[in-house]
Amino acid sequence: MTDAAITGSCLCGGVRFELTELPTAAGYCHCTRCQKRTGTASSAQARVDARTFRLVQGEELVKGWRHPDGGFEKCFCRECGAHLFSRDPEGSPQMSIRMSAFDEDPGVRPMWHTFVDYAASWEPLPDDGLERYPENKARG
Repeated sequence: MTDAAITGSCLCGGVRFELTELPTAAGYCHCTRCQKRTGTASSAQARVDARTFRLVQGEELVKGWRHPDGGFEKCFCRECGAHLFSRDPEGSPQMSIRMSAFDEDPGVRPMWHTFVDYAASWEPLPDDGLERYPENKARG
């Protein structure tokens, strides 16, 4: 992959990645796992085709964690703690990259809010006109 469409990195710069195609969609997740993991009311993430993703530096710094109940593996830099991406340990071509991990504009804007039934009580959902899903977007 020499013609990266977009690049990204962690806070310390130890982990770097590139995509050969821009993300296809993005949204906010308000599930309690994302709240606990990020320390915020939601996680802004872009969906990408995992086949277009490549770690170009710092693979040894990437630490993954998967909830005992399942779900995607959450990956972060074990040096600086920056949240980077989520991937399916079963090998699905879908993955999500944290919007803040991109080095530049990823070319996509959030289009929905998922798991709004679990939204943090201390952070009201914005009246931004985006679609809202009580649970996972796939299930509605």
